[in-house]
Amino acid sequence: MIGKICGTGSYVPEHFLDNNDLSRMVDTSDEWIRERTGVVRRHIIEDDTTVSMAVKASRIALENGGVAPEELDLILVSTFTSEVMLPCAACEVQRELGAVNATGFDMNAACTGFLFAYNTAQAYIASGMYRRILVIGAESLSNTVNWEDRGTCILFGDGAGAAVLKAEEGTPYLPVTYSDGGKGDALTCKSRHRRDWADGDMDLDSYMKMDGQAVFKFAVKKVPEVIREILEKADHTADEVDYFILHQANKRIVEAVAKRLRQDIGKFPMNMEEYGNTSSASIPILLDEMNRKGMLKKGQRLVMSGFGAGLSWGAAYLEW
Repeated sequence: MIGKICGTGSYVPEHFLDNNDLSRMVDTSDEWIRERTGVVRRHIIEDDTTVSMAVKASRIALENGGVAPEELDLILVSTFTSEVMLPCAACEVQRELGAVNATGFDMNAACTGFLFAYNTAQAYIASGMYRRILVIGAESLSNTVNWEDRGTCILFGDGAGAAVLKAEEGTPYLPVTYSDGGKGDALTCKSRHRRDWADGDMDLDSYMKMDGQAVFKFAVKKVPEVIREILEKADHTADEVDYFILHQANKRIVEAVAKRLRQDIGKFPMNMEEYGNTSSASIPILLDEMNRKGMLKKGQRLVMSGFGAGLSWGAAYLEW
C-alpha cells in the first residue's frame, strides 16, 4: 500500500511585517533582505496559535480531499512551537476537528519536520496499520524570534499547512533521511521550561540562534546529494521530475540546489517572498498553493526535500 495525497490545505495569519517594518526595528533594509534571502514579508500571529492555525489548515485539507474528520485514523503534527505541551498539539487538533477515531501525536524535527511526518505516515500506511492520515506542519516562529537579532528576525514567519493521505494499492517509494546531531549547534533554541530559567529573566538562549553561513553551506551540499539519492532509489532522473518542492528557507539556497542538479529554476517553486521561512509549515503551504493554482496534475513526479535544525535533512519521491 502507498499513501496518496488526496487533499491539501494551508493557513497564514493576516497580519504581516514587511522588510520596511523590520528596518525600523533593526539595522537592515528592504534591499539587503531581498538580496540575501528573497524574503519580503512574513505573516505574524496576533490572536492565532499554532493549534488554531493547524486546525484551520486541516479543515481546508479535509474538505479538499473529501474526507470527513471521523474517517481519520491518525493525526501527525510537526511543530516545535506549540503553545501547549500537554495535551499535545495533535490531540488538540483532533478535539477541534471532531476526529473521534484518530490517534494523534506530535513530531519535532524543525524545518525537516513535515517531510519526516510524511514519511512516518507512509510507513504506517505501508504496514496496513492506518488508511487515512492527516499530516500537518504548523509553527508560531514569531514566539521564538529575538526581534533585535537581524540574523534571524528577517527570516521567519508563522503559518500552517496540511495534507491528507489515503491508502491506495501500490509499491511505496523508500525515503532518504539523515540527521547529524554533531552539528546541531548551527541552529538552536533552548526550552523556556528549564529550571535554571524559572526564577530569572528570559535569557537569549530561549530565542532561536543560527550560524547562517554554516546552515547555508550544509544545505547547498546535502540537499542535492539527498535528492540524487532518492531519485536513484525511485529509478528516475532529475530531468524526469516535474517539480522539486523544497523547504522555503532562503532563495539563494534553492537557486544553488537547482544549479547543482542542473535543472531549470522554474521547476523549483518558491513562496518565501510572501511568508519567509515557516519551518515545518513551509513545504505543505507551498504544496497547497501549487494544488490550488492547478499546477499539480495526476501522474506528475515530485520530489520534496526538507533540511534544517538537528541538523536533519531528507527527501521523498511521490507521484501526484
